[in-house]
Parts: sequence; C-alpha cells; structure tokens
Amino acid sequence: MKRVALLIESSRAYGRGLLQGIARYIRIHGNWSIFYQECRLGDLPEWLGEWQGDGIIARVENRRMAEAIRRKGLPAVDVRGLLPDLGLPVVDADNAAIVRAAMELFLRRGFKQVAFCGFAGADYSDTRSRCMEHEAKAAGLPCHIYSSSSPVFQSDSETASGTFEYEQQGLVYEPDLEQWLLRTPKPIGLLACNDIRGQQVLNACRRLNLAVPDQVAVLGVDNDRILCELSSPPLSSIEPDTLRTGYEAAVLLDKMMTGAKAPERRLLIPPIRVVERRSTDVLAVDDPQVAAALRFIRERAAEDISVEEVARKAGFSRRLLERRFRTYVGHTPKAELLRVRLERAKSLLLHTNLTLGAIAEKCGFRHTEYFHAVFKRKTGATPAHFRAQGRL
Repeated sequence: MKRVALLIESSRAYGRGLLQGIARYIRIHGNWSIFYQECRLGDLPEWLGEWQGDGIIARVENRRMAEAIRRKGLPAVDVRGLLPDLGLPVVDADNAAIVRAAMELFLRRGFKQVAFCGFAGADYSDTRSRCMEHEAKAAGLPCHIYSSSSPVFQSDSETASGTFEYEQQGLVYEPDLEQWLLRTPKPIGLLACNDIRGQQVLNACRRLNLAVPDQVAVLGVDNDRILCELSSPPLSSIEPDTLRTGYEAAVLLDKMMTGAKAPERRLLIPPIRVVERRSTDVLAVDDPQVAAALRFIRERAAEDISVEEVARKAGFSRRLLERRFRTYVGHTPKAELLRVRLERAKSLLLHTNLTLGAIAEKCGFRHTEYFHAVFKRKTGATPAHFRAQGRL
C-alpha cells in the first residue's frame, strides 16, 4: 500500500471538501494508507519529520511547511498555490472563473456598479481583486476596491478570522471599512474574498444601518454552509468544486508515485455554482419607490399580501405600480410576488421536513392544492418530486 500524508486543515469548509475529494478517489482507485491529523491551516504535524512514506498532498501555507516537505524528497502535490517557487505541481481553485460567476450574478441582478472587499496581502484575495477590476472594466461598470490601512486586517483569512470573535463583541472593528461602505454609491453588488470577509461586511452594514441586499448586495466565496446560514441576513456564496480539486490532486499524486513526471502548469478547477441566499436576493433599480415595493414583497410575501397592499406601500395606484414594474423589473408585481414565494418554498422543500401543507402556509399560499398546481406549472415538477430530486 502507498503511504500518503495529508497536510490539509479540517477547520474550514474548503479544506474539508478537499479531504472528501481525496477520500472519494481512494474509495474508487487508491490502495493507500493515509496519515492524517486534524489541524488548522498552516499547521505542521510533529510526526512528519520521522514519517516514512510515498507521497504528500498539502496546502502549503508557509515556508516552514514547504521546507519540511522538500526535505522528505517525496512526490508531493500542493492544493494551495501560495508559493510559486516550490517546484511542486499545483491543483487550485480558478479565481478568474469565481469572479466571472460573481459578475454574472451582479449583471443579472441589474447592478450598475460593483465592489470588492478582501484581505490586503492575502494572495487569493489580491488575485480575485485584480480579476474583479478586469471583469468590471470589460462589462463597462465602475469597480470600487477596498484595501484596509489597518495592519490587523492586512493579512490572510486565518489571521483575520482570529479577530472575528472580538469583532462580534464590538471590541475590534474596521472604521476604514465602514467609511468606505458609506462612500460607495448605492445600490452596489459587493464580492467578498471569502465567506469570513462577507460576514464581516454584513456586520459592518448592520452597524451602519445599510440595507442588505437593497443598498449593498453581498456575495462570499467558499459556501461554508454553517457560516453562511448563521450570517444576518444569510450570505450568498460561490461554491468552489473542492471535491473535484481534492480528487484531481489524488489522481496526480498517484501518477507521480508510479514514476510519471509532474506537470508544469497549474490545474485550475472552476466553481460549481453560485448559491443564492438573502444577501443578494434583490433586483437593483434606480427608482426608490419600486425598490421599496420589492423590499416589501420580499419581507412580507409569506403573509398572503395582495398587489393592492404592495401598491399602497409604494405610494402608487395598482396600474402605475404595474407600469413601473414592467419598466424596471421586467414583469408584474404579481409575478414577482409569486417568484419570491416559490423560491422560499424551494428552500423549505430542500432544507426542512415540513409537510406540503405547512410549506404552503409559510409561503403565503392559501390552499395546498393551489400551491401544488402553481409549483408544478412554474417548475415542471411537483413539490414532492422536487424535494426528492434535490435530496438525491
């Protein structure tokens, strides 16, 4: 059996996804004996120095880890890509594709300006920042980049996340970030370098009473489900294909352990999808009354509200509201109300065990039969079939 060491953190969703991808390869192809210890990003296990093995897959975060791997003289694959002079083959996320996915979302939502907020000095953050500027220029949109002047936040995500507990308690915060958020034009679509940064932006918006997503739509990266769902509001995020990244790294190491030459070019893995939650659930419109009507629909759709109530909230007659909606949104208020209800129904179908009757009631449908008929007409599947397929 090949003896393989995995130097990958398990403290975050990204690292856990890599480990799952490697495990999948082993189940299908690998006759490997795995040496692994739970760790944080950058940790170096004490046993590595005396360990006798055949190959290594690592997220090389620092020179200390790089030198330890080099001293072993074994085939190794880097799934971090931070240190380009190591001479190791790299399998990593495609940052350009990640940013393109973000821009596609912001353009589809109608934003006329975009922004990026990262950790200054973190390599992946700086790369995504440059890609954001490039994509915004190609789309003809103004792009606003935040770079902190505080040394606490000029670091990688590991260091910055260490300040998060204090930030939650109000002991540490970024006044520069808050001033920047106040200065940026609204509405704006903002991409954070990762979910940790995205949650920090949401916290800053809450302190400043900036409406999310109406004024600032926030999108993270990594789709750490627990972090995203516990954010307020729940954070939309781009889901990287960590399973494939880990799997491809295992494929590459297996070839190298049998004598194959390591490739010189990086293997970049595109993301799977954008997972939309409430932090980007908005259509960016310049008309403040239409924006207020959209916000009212999003917040009150589960209460069986009528189009007339939406019109009164916006200060319009129903006819004028429908005319403004067709101009700015592209469809009627009734269609938007139904869209919001169906999106909530989809989420409840996939993520809860509520009965169809309970879901219909929570989504503003008066009768289960009507909910069933509308859902099937709009999605092509019954609610029960949609739930079964989604879980499969």
